[in-house]
Amino acid sequence: MKKTVLVASLLAAMLALPAGAAELPRLVQRDGHHALLVDGKPFLMLGAQAHNSSNYPRALSKVWNAAKDAHTNTVLMPVAWEQVEPEEGHFDFSFVDTLVKEARQNKQHLVLLWFATWKNTSAAYTPAWVKLNPKRFPAMLDRDGKPSYCLSPFGEETLRADKRAFVALMTHLKKIDADKHTVLMVQVENEVGTYGLVRDFSPVAQAAFEQPVPAAVLARQKPVAAASVATSGTWREVYGDYADEYFHAWAKARYIGDIAKAGRAVYDLPMYVNNALRDALEQPPKPWKNNFASGGPGWDVIDIYKAAAPAIDIVAPDIYTSGSEAILANLRLFQRKDNALWIPEIGNAEGYARWIYAALGRGALGVAPFGLDYFNYSNYPLGSPRTDKGMAEPFARVFGAFQPVQRQWAQWAFEGRTRGAAEGDDRKPQTLELPGGWVAKLNYRQWQFGEIAMDSNEKRPAGTEQPGGGVAIAQIADDEFLIVGQRTRVRIEPGPGVSGFMLRAEEGSFDDKGRWQMERVWNGDQVDHGLNLTPEPIMLKVRMARTR
Repeated sequence: MKKTVLVASLLAAMLALPAGAAELPRLVQRDGHHALLVDGKPFLMLGAQAHNSSNYPRALSKVWNAAKDAHTNTVLMPVAWEQVEPEEGHFDFSFVDTLVKEARQNKQHLVLLWFATWKNTSAAYTPAWVKLNPKRFPAMLDRDGKPSYCLSPFGEETLRADKRAFVALMTHLKKIDADKHTVLMVQVENEVGTYGLVRDFSPVAQAAFEQPVPAAVLARQKPVAAASVATSGTWREVYGDYADEYFHAWAKARYIGDIAKAGRAVYDLPMYVNNALRDALEQPPKPWKNNFASGGPGWDVIDIYKAAAPAIDIVAPDIYTSGSEAILANLRLFQRKDNALWIPEIGNAEGYARWIYAALGRGALGVAPFGLDYFNYSNYPLGSPRTDKGMAEPFARVFGAFQPVQRQWAQWAFEGRTRGAAEGDDRKPQTLELPGGWVAKLNYRQWQFGEIAMDSNEKRPAGTEQPGGGVAIAQIADDEFLIVGQRTRVRIEPGPGVSGFMLRAEEGSFDDKGRWQMERVWNGDQVDHGLNLTPEPIMLKVRMARTR
């Protein structure tokens, strides 16, 4: 990259309509970095996931109003099996038609969530004709033959019916949206797994459990304790105490993968699964002890899902844990060279907003706070107790900062030139290693002037009683960086082997044509104590100079 390549020209190139504009949304990977291409260009999802019961035409106004207030560009919306096939073989896609039409009117893209055989592990969103016929659509059985609340992944009729409905949905989407690309991705099922039962013990499941582990799984999912188990054989022989949960993950993944494959055969959109998390700090992971949804696509079984469901592109985390160490661990564990980081659900409480900086700085495809609509329902304490504009405002500040540069940020992330951080629960300073050998030193709870030691009892700025700082940094040219953030003191300094200093810091923004508009140059008091990002997100363009 040359210094003469300006931000404005980069943005203009990205915003220009490319020759491949008619191509479907798709995921691409290069050097371990990922991008969602929409109309041929990387796209950053500034998302909002609607509440589970907001998927009806008369409820949509409360979704669009919140999305507008939050400065989103993508809404994640459930589409329920019971909704589109209330009578077997008779499909009703009127809600989907309304949803897509209104999304376009409100300048929002969509990610559809297929709530079908499993939603949060249960069959709640299956049609009545499925719920009322347990013989045809069997539940999982426990060791004593007692039915579980969860439908069996070995129910052939269940799979056949779910797949038929999903194919009908994808066929309809192709008909109404193939030329517009309003719908970007599809989530297949929702937070699958089983609580209270490690796997299905029905006769057909038990017979499969006693078979050799499929070669595709063996090639990817290595045993946790390799020295004490076989390299091939049955699930128990290979995976020992982990066999039941790994088998269940394979059964769920195979089922979901079959549905996804059939849907993509008619309309090839990117597809993913989401996960109710297990403890990311338990390293190595211990065998299931009724402490998470067995069989779900957790970080420890991503390889099983990749092996059994190749039609699924991403295994994604739903983040509701409150501890900063656990959140960072999940970001790290779900971001892999073969798995793009995409956060389809994160809590909508104010404290989660700062994690958008960390996720987007790490190169995430996007982030979507859950329940970001004005339906009068709160899932507090997982989320905000508020259901009004005050709930949307913390996310509006962050999304609003990224919105003018969303396409270019996605490009920078795809090129591996972005970094990010969020203030930890310990409030301690942090360091980010930047491209070109520079480092960004981050500090929190500082006044804009002066320095307060970490252990000092001096008065701190109002509004910093709880962690709220966050920053994302992109390298936009040689030795030049764009900083986006709030409530953070940033110092960009030479790293090992580099000698230099900050030459210029401009505060500004990008206009609707992607051109940098400088408002003022920071100097003197404004830089003597670092670059102090205010409670309202701010954007700075910083140029560094090398002295050797």
